[in-house]
Amino acid sequence: MKTLKYLLAAGFVGACVQLASAATLPGPLVTPQWLHQHRSEVTVLDIRDDMDTLTRAPKFEVDKKTGAKKLVATGGHLEGALSVDFGKIRQNKEIDGKKIVAQLPSAEYFTKVMDEAGLDKGKPIVIVPTGETVDTMDMATRLYFQLRYFGEPEGQVAILNGGVNAWLQDGLPVSTAKVGAPKGDWAATGEDKQILATLDQVKEGLRSGADQFVDARPTPQFLGIVVKRPVDAAGGHLPGARSFPTDAIVRPVGAAHEFMSAADYRKIYAEYGIQPGASTVTYCNTGHLASGAWFVDHEILGNSKTRLYTGSMTEWTNLGNPTVGLPG
Repeated sequence: MKTLKYLLAAGFVGACVQLASAATLPGPLVTPQWLHQHRSEVTVLDIRDDMDTLTRAPKFEVDKKTGAKKLVATGGHLEGALSVDFGKIRQNKEIDGKKIVAQLPSAEYFTKVMDEAGLDKGKPIVIVPTGETVDTMDMATRLYFQLRYFGEPEGQVAILNGGVNAWLQDGLPVSTAKVGAPKGDWAATGEDKQILATLDQVKEGLRSGADQFVDARPTPQFLGIVVKRPVDAAGGHLPGARSFPTDAIVRPVGAAHEFMSAADYRKIYAEYGIQPGASTVTYCNTGHLASGAWFVDHEILGNSKTRLYTGSMTEWTNLGNPTVGLPG
């Protein structure tokens, strides 16, 4: 009995120590300096699609007059980071006899990908993209969305604003060592349907007019001037959708790209006719860029009525649903 009491007490103390050693994330975004100070208290998940850059040294140009360094090429990763290949976090599916690429994965599939990356449960997670472009920042938001969807609670996941490039521009060191970790024990614990819009819900939202639709693709794709084939079967956009184009989602800061303040986004929304606080569905081609729009509306602006249509235009058009815009 004494042994049992000792083990229970030891387990309780261990759990308390683990909780005490975990950082409290300041919000959905963290700065390089905050992460540098709390590095040992969080799990860092590096996400990118060019895995060669993990072990490639960054490149700088040095001003001969001032000696100031300017980052010109991303390279390296935060020491101790776990590595996730963006190409692996989504799943191709067959829907109504059609192959639809880059869809929201099953819980089992996503758990496997996260465990193979070495992710363990328990610590807060900070996702670190390279930060080179809006596309890379939206890789982070898509992973953020999936972690939240599959059970990570609010306040347990954040993104390093500006990614590796912002880290380097703050003069912080990176590693070029090979990344590897033992298999992790993270597991999907549920599905938060409140942040997801399904195909049927999109149809109903369009029919009833109850939802605001926000298109997060480049303007030429929104207008139908450019069609992203073969991903999409048709060009244009959902009837009545508002454009929130990719180049308005983040701000370039040197070689990094950073999300802005809530006040900035409210001004941008006013320019594009997007209603803050409305029941909103964001979409793009495959739910990649739209995850950035979802992150802005749901996490930065605090609109709990925002959902991501992960199927986006690739599901919508390949299943024969209508769009508006220039014929293509």
